[in-house]
Amino acid sequence: MSVKSSSPDVSMENIYKLDGRVPVAKAIPFGLQHVLAMFVANLSPMTIIAAAAQPALSQQEVAMLIQNAMFAAGIATMIQLYPLWKIGSKLPIVMGVSFTFVTILSTVGANYGYPTVIGAVLVGGCFEGILGLLAKYWKKIVSPIVAATVVTSIGFSLFTVGARSFGGGYAEDFGSAENLAIASLTLIVCILWSIFVKGYLKQLSVLAGLIVGYVCAIIVGKVDYTQIFSKGLISLPHILPVMPKFNIGAILSTCIIFLVSATETIGDTTAMVVTGLNREITEKEISGSLACDGFASSISALFGCCPVTSFSQNVGLIAMTKVVNRFTIATGAMMMLLAGLLPPVGQFFASLPQCVLGGCTIMMFGTIVVSGMQMIASCGFSQRNIVIASLSLAIGIGFTYPTEVDIWKIFPEMVRNVFGANVVAVVFVVAIILNLILPKNMDIQKLSVE
Repeated sequence: MSVKSSSPDVSMENIYKLDGRVPVAKAIPFGLQHVLAMFVANLSPMTIIAAAAQPALSQQEVAMLIQNAMFAAGIATMIQLYPLWKIGSKLPIVMGVSFTFVTILSTVGANYGYPTVIGAVLVGGCFEGILGLLAKYWKKIVSPIVAATVVTSIGFSLFTVGARSFGGGYAEDFGSAENLAIASLTLIVCILWSIFVKGYLKQLSVLAGLIVGYVCAIIVGKVDYTQIFSKGLISLPHILPVMPKFNIGAILSTCIIFLVSATETIGDTTAMVVTGLNREITEKEISGSLACDGFASSISALFGCCPVTSFSQNVGLIAMTKVVNRFTIATGAMMMLLAGLLPPVGQFFASLPQCVLGGCTIMMFGTIVVSGMQMIASCGFSQRNIVIASLSLAIGIGFTYPTEVDIWKIFPEMVRNVFGANVVAVVFVVAIILNLILPKNMDIQKLSVE
């Protein structure tokens, strides 16, 4: 017996609740919004890392890996939404291929080949997964002020990503009047939609902006449809398309980045719970989220893909819309799985121009920074918290700024690769060290006058 949409268990009001059913036809646009927000960013790291590998991968191999990446992201998101044992947080977290690993895996691929990349991801994913299951034993060192500072740094680290997309990505016409006009129009549509549209449709501002921007891009000839059917209609993902090879140096350096990724996940998950559910995150949710992050990355490696992690873009989207319903987000995960099974679907989404995406995401990234600031404020402005937040952000942002990156030149290459251009990694390390060494009470004590 089918459930009618009039059932009290199936309601649009449930989009603002973690559990409960939403009418499928109305849930799909919200799920689609999440897919569109992360689609290009999910594919880009794979393209960059594959291009850096020596010997180089063929165009057909890269295309296959990109298709697999969407399928792996869909699986990871479903596990996060509906946990397997202790793996998964039961939170509306969207997973995708991470930019955090681009630098180190590009280096590994260039020096040792792409099979060594897959071997390092396979081992590193299991490392983070086990770390997640044991989170209760080390979670205390990542105090609320550390997590809040990391969330803030995640937002700052994405500003350049948003600006790059706004200008057209890494295309030759970056910063052209055409790209800036389309991105600006997309952003304006998002803002106007949020102002004038009423009811639950107000939360579809990003989707509205993407549609209008996409249509404009079609009109000016920035969308290439020639590749949509180039890979056929149906193609199953390939298991172990690349046989892994193992190198201890590559594994160790990748595991370090998995630690950074774990911190980002704690920050993303915390920000999502605080902004979307208006409560503090639980130890079980952190453990499940990290375990999913790690083991899902190992699953991704079995499909020949790079690590998956929580997407900050989607955290920002949840902060904007307050749509936290798991069923609704699951419709987006099903679309990712579909994109992995049907190459034309993936190719269609991949045709979304970067300038359109940038017009939407630049505001979402700003929202993440504000969320981090709210979290810092909720921790309180004690002298200790001020020192941890201010010093870690100052060093993290200052020492990784492109013009100042030579400050790392005296350090070994591995250190430079991990920290030289990674704001989040530096902020995390400095915040952790300060949290461990600073006295618990640093506030100025007033002397009593007798």
